[in-house]
Amino acid sequence: MREKTYHIYLDSHEKTTLLQSLVELKNQLIQQGRYTDCVDELIFKVINAPVKKVKVI
Repeated sequence: MREKTYHIYLDSHEKTTLLQSLVELKNQLIQQGRYTDCVDELIFKVINAPVKKVKVI
């Protein structure tokens, strides 16, 4: 079975807040001595996400 794909649309402020939160989570995991692979992948995906212009009605 194929996994569901979700799309979210963020403005620049929301994207910045999301990245800061992910970096804080990564730092907490490093302090606890846990793996950060999943968080690293999310940070990479957020940074490299394509920009799409959407009209808001």
